[in-house]
Amino acid sequence: MDFTFTEEQQAAAETARAVFADVAPDAVPSPALTSGAVADDLDRALWHRLAATDLLGLVLDPAHGGFGLDPVALCLVLRESARALARVPLLETSAVALTLQRHGPAETAAALLPRVARGELVLTAAAHGRTGHEPPPLAVTARRDDAGWTFDGHTGAVPWAQRADRIAVPAHTADGRTLVALVPRDHTGLTLADQYGTHGELLADLRLDGVRLGPDDVVDSDGAWPWLHGLLTTGTCALALGLGEQALAMTSRYTAGRRQFGHPVATFQAVAVQAADRYIDLRAMEVTLWQAAWRLATGATTALPAAADIAVAKIWAAEGVRRVVQTAQHLHGGFGADTSYALHRFHAWAKYLELSLGPAGRHEEELGDLLAAHPVV
Repeated sequence: MDFTFTEEQQAAAETARAVFADVAPDAVPSPALTSGAVADDLDRALWHRLAATDLLGLVLDPAHGGFGLDPVALCLVLRESARALARVPLLETSAVALTLQRHGPAETAAALLPRVARGELVLTAAAHGRTGHEPPPLAVTARRDDAGWTFDGHTGAVPWAQRADRIAVPAHTADGRTLVALVPRDHTGLTLADQYGTHGELLADLRLDGVRLGPDDVVDSDGAWPWLHGLLTTGTCALALGLGEQALAMTSRYTAGRRQFGHPVATFQAVAVQAADRYIDLRAMEVTLWQAAWRLATGATTALPAAADIAVAKIWAAEGVRRVVQTAQHLHGGFGADTSYALHRFHAWAKYLELSLGPAGRHEEELGDLLAAHPVV
């Protein structure tokens, strides 16, 4: 395994860094001061800039107007987006698009993916199920007949759904298979109710009541959902890493400038030790992220399936991002809770990412099951 990034991957990260450099984390009202959503729409101006710099087509084949890069490059871009708390569904759109390209009907991919690359189409995914404690496909049922598929069910916490053009919804069939429905937002039988994340962004509770789709709007491949779920999870780990790195950088600047007893508080042993512990968390989050992204990108086989590497990345990301923002708040003192300062926004976003990933204990159990099923000798 070689963690050296290619020239193309580095160029993608540099382009993203330039695009997100002008994005202000506090461009919308504070979630701490807003009872509903902080905004009704995603950051459309930023979305158009991402399209203009070809970052929306980063992982798409050149035939669809993209550059054909891999999930590692996508994670590098997502890492940069999280430093600015970018309010765009870059992860969801890219993950669904890449899944459609890899597993979906060729005609549907040819019709939709060039529009994704041009920024004309927003995609999202229902990846959390009804309760967050059961496999997401179990929340929706799919029935096949001569005309196509019918979907019924209820799934929640879908990001950007109110502004997405298509929503990827996993569903289970009577014979235990999982497929992914690409449901238009305004489709007959689909209703959306508003929900809100800890970061103040608008989420959606979806109800599907006899939603009818033709074969061209269904990704009917056994590997589609695991691939999409793996991309979404690994991408969320990348967002957690970028957010944590920015929060620690803000803490470093603050403690270096804040003086007490005539000295910068960064020179105090208790402060330095806490910051060092969080730096170790971030490096562990980073190496486990690249291991998971590398497995997805290359399909490399090891003693354990890729799900094991993704589980390890989830454990570190969910726990690590929480510890980083908590320490950042602590070392900022009362200033960290000032709503005119951006740090509290990073804390709110970190909690959303932590909840999206789920508790580390569940991932540890998943990892244990994988170790039991695939003994390492």
